[in-house]
Amino acid sequence: MTPENQPVVEVKDLIRKFGERRVIDDLTFQIHRGETLVIMGGSGCGKSTLLRHIVGVMKPNSGSVQIFGEEITVMNDREIAQVRRRFGMLFQSGALLASLTVGENVALPLLQHTDLTPAEIEEVVTRKLQMVGLTGFENLKPAEISGGMKKRVGLARALALDPELLFSDEPTSGLDPIMTAVVDRLTLELTRGSGMTAVVVTHDMTSAFRIATRMIMLNHGKIIAQGTPNEIRANPNPDVQQFINGEPDGPVPLSLSQSEHQHSAQVQPRPLVGARGRFHRKTP
Repeated sequence: MTPENQPVVEVKDLIRKFGERRVIDDLTFQIHRGETLVIMGGSGCGKSTLLRHIVGVMKPNSGSVQIFGEEITVMNDREIAQVRRRFGMLFQSGALLASLTVGENVALPLLQHTDLTPAEIEEVVTRKLQMVGLTGFENLKPAEISGGMKKRVGLARALALDPELLFSDEPTSGLDPIMTAVVDRLTLELTRGSGMTAVVVTHDMTSAFRIATRMIMLNHGKIIAQGTPNEIRANPNPDVQQFINGEPDGPVPLSLSQSEHQHSAQVQPRPLVGARGRFHRKTP
């Protein structure tokens, strides 16, 4: 297989257990360059846990995860950090550091992973904030902006290093329909305009069908359906139909299982000591 045809992400025979419960149950799939893969399913189905395994935050009990052809399940922290320079991560909460300004939050990856000067970093920050429609907000603190704006700042930070691959965990959670459409449009512009690959975890079906080129639905840690949006809409599985149509009556019970975040720690970016002042590193 040539590098051009090689999957950007390849998951094979992945298993993760908490006690005797299989949260990820023998998953195998590929993600190809330029596509937007939406991973969906109800609370506790394993989708966020799966995402944490793909980005190398959690280790599986068995199985393989390759990103850009490199096996990350056997990597140490330093090796994984090198791979992470090639992808961005939009966290569910935005995960902004409250003590830093909007601009300083966006600058964090640049301070950590590049040798750019403060002036060059400021130029990149300005450009990324302009991309998400937040020009002029760089000096505000996260507490001074809305939830939708925090999500867009998080997206700007995820894009700071011009990643080849973007991971988004519930990017439209808690947003109103207009702001959801704004975030979706940004995702479409990035993937279909620049060829970036995107992996989006969501239970927002309006958003999912708007941005996806391919979809995977999980239930009890297994893939129960995958295909294009049209193929998912036509899938006869009653679990799939109940979920995508938001129907209260069907095979999925109203009493949901424990949310998966109770089984695994939330991922938070580490504060960077050098992010003091306006994009200046701390000199020895």
